[in-house]
Amino acid sequence: MKKGELPKKVAVLMGGPGSERNVSLATGAGVSKALRSLGIEVVDVDVRNENFPLTKDVDIAFNCIHGTFGEDGQLQKILEDRGVAYTGDGVESSRIAFDKILSKEKFLERGVVTPESEVIEAGRRPKMSVPLVVKPARQGSTVGIVIVKQASELDSALNEAAKYDRKLLIEKFVSGRELTIGILGDQALPIIEIIPKGGFYDFNTKYPFLNPQAGASAQHVCPAKIDSSLTKKIQELALAAFRALGLVVYGRVDVLLSDEGKPFVLEVNTIPGMTEASLLPEAAAVAGINYPDLCVRIIELSRTRRERAGQ
Repeated sequence: MKKGELPKKVAVLMGGPGSERNVSLATGAGVSKALRSLGIEVVDVDVRNENFPLTKDVDIAFNCIHGTFGEDGQLQKILEDRGVAYTGDGVESSRIAFDKILSKEKFLERGVVTPESEVIEAGRRPKMSVPLVVKPARQGSTVGIVIVKQASELDSALNEAAKYDRKLLIEKFVSGRELTIGILGDQALPIIEIIPKGGFYDFNTKYPFLNPQAGASAQHVCPAKIDSSLTKKIQELALAAFRALGLVVYGRVDVLLSDEGKPFVLEVNTIPGMTEASLLPEAAAVAGINYPDLCVRIIELSRTRRERAGQ
């Protein structure tokens, strides 16, 4: 596949064995439809474990598997061992970005502003006082994350997060506006502000089509109503966080803008959602990049990463 050429055959990997399987299937369906609209031959692959089928003649595998297995370096290692090109970043940077504790260490090393935190083992109690946020180290899409505003809520929050990981990240709660910034290579997309109904942008709020009975949803404002100088500062911070983790392809950086007007980086998502309700396609559209073009940009940036890595 030459530079600037569309791939002839793409395997769209979707599903996965993790907690975000249904979201991944929706992302995969969207990407598959977009690639077919460009005349590309697409093979949809429902991945349930490491033994998924993949024909030898695919030019690239488009990774649509969010969370565990797809986003944490496991799938990337399998594909490299099979000699298959794939979208997104490589094994090590994916592993680091998926681990909230390792990410936090990289942010601090590089001077990326992020909330005060501590790490505890499941079954232990934090030294930090409420209000705080309890996060399992290795989960995506707010799975297992609990905001604790009263000391009486702490034990149940720790127990909930411990269902997903033995290591927990405890962060000081920052009151403010929830922002997210899509990244395409060296480009920070327009900032989206997320205004959840109910106060927290949780799994059901992110993906209301998966659980319509919950009645959860959120308003997205893009571009966010933030003055130009602060917008630039937040976008530069998002890019700095992205690079601090060794990422070069694409992703989405979650940021909190405190009530005092100071931005704090929370985490970087390396396989962000591409569903009908997803944030990255929304921001790309505001930047003038339609959904099929966004898929092509991801493929091109992924090819550039592989060429630089000598793969």
